[in-house]
Formats: sequence, structure tokens, C-alpha cells
Amino acid sequence: MSRKPSRGPKSAPKSVAEKRSPDELMRYLAEEMERHSTAESLNDKVLIPFMAALEKIADARGYVLNIYGEKSNLVFTSDEHAEQIYYLIEHYLDESVAPD
Repeated sequence: MSRKPSRGPKSAPKSVAEKRSPDELMRYLAEEMERHSTAESLNDKVLIPFMAALEKIADARGYVLNIYGEKSNLVFTSDEHAEQIYYLIEHYLDESVAPD
């Protein structure tokens, strides 16, 4: 009997994220977001799980995340300050609404 030659150690299968380019991941997330017609559904089904993943990784690595974008900001903070920052942002948004 002949044996097949070994091809060396098998590498671990690639995760979904490793198979996607950043652009593909962005398109995937946008498609997922489009499926939800209400803010509550979008929040519950896409945004909260996405934020939970970011928080898990940030916490595991000891990161404090402050991400500033052209049209949005993402703030990571402790549970102790989360509610105060929420109200600070709500107050800012309420004050920045242009009068009719």
C-alpha cells in the first residue's frame, strides 16, 4: 500500500471576518441594518450586538475607545459614567436642533 504524502500541518479554518474585506464587511453590516425598519429593531438586532462585540474585545485588550468619524462618534466608558454621558449627548442633541 502506498501512503499519500503529507502536505504539512493543516491551518485553522478562516473565520467569516478573515474571509471578508473591510468593504465587504461594511456592505454586509449595511444590508443587515437595512432589514430593520424601526430604531428599536435596528438597535436590538444589529447595533447592540455589534457594540457588545466591540466592548468584549476592547475590555479583553484593556482598550478605551473613542472613535471620531465624519458623521458619528463612538464613546466607550465605564458603567459608572454611561448614563451621565447618555444624558449629556441627549441634552446636546436637544439643544442643537434648529428651531422651525
